[in-house]
Amino acid sequence: MSMAIHTERLTKRYGSTEALRGLGLDVPEGSIYAFVGPNGAGKTTAIQTILNLRQPTTGRAQVLGTDSRALTHENFQHIGYVSENQRLPEWMTVKEFFEYLRPLYKTWDAELHAELHRQFDLPPGRKLKQLSRGMKMKAALASALVFRPQLLILDEPFTGLDPLVRDELIQGLLDRAEGMTIFVSSHDLAEIESFASHVGYLENGRLCLSEEMNVLTERFREVQVIFDGEVTRPATWPKDWLSPEQSGSILRFVDTRYNPALCQASFPAARGIEAQPMNLRTIFVALARSGREGVRS
Repeated sequence: MSMAIHTERLTKRYGSTEALRGLGLDVPEGSIYAFVGPNGAGKTTAIQTILNLRQPTTGRAQVLGTDSRALTHENFQHIGYVSENQRLPEWMTVKEFFEYLRPLYKTWDAELHAELHRQFDLPPGRKLKQLSRGMKMKAALASALVFRPQLLILDEPFTGLDPLVRDELIQGLLDRAEGMTIFVSSHDLAEIESFASHVGYLENGRLCLSEEMNVLTERFREVQVIFDGEVTRPATWPKDWLSPEQSGSILRFVDTRYNPALCQASFPAARGIEAQPMNLRTIFVALARSGREGVRS
């Protein structure tokens, strides 16, 4: 399988602070890859280093098969990028902004340009500085889609937006996702889960997991073990079981590689064992909590 993004031992240090720690990331071509993690995990640093906006301390990255340090204007003809804090030429009108961008891209699609303006209801005569945050993000996304990039990188595009605008942005993405790789960093986990095909979890600069979304949600379970009397735990606690909590005669934990047979064998005295599926948000919380506790799945 070809990779739109590939990194090997990618490290970024700022003095004594290690923002990225040996990042090894593979983003398959054609995927919608959700890049999640707590604030300060290193997601933005990773994106900027992958795009050669920051130089890595060690390691390397490839984007669409090209070493990131060798990316040229020709390569960026095929890469779209939208960030939470992206600066726009606010003295320009929406129309002037797109007229300025059009000659920069060989694959500019005039028909798609008109379609995006209609879908996002962009006001051509209004200055960018007069737009709401939501409308600015629509303009930024439209400018990254209109030349039909092979790879679209989005850094926290939904932060601070109302639900209607988020839905409009997501729909705009999905309508043009065919044939494109989308790499999106976001805290809006419910929205991400609804459309992402792959997910990577970054914490303290380390990639803790990277896999297909359906595989991840299939293997995580919230387990509740019910006893008639005293709770008895196994002599050896499996490393895949996170954050055990006891309340009376009930023991709860998160199983990161759910194995019903192992659960049954580990609690022979239990009256009952219940296992519930987890959504991306509850998985994220469990991983973040276990990280604070010094545990890794």
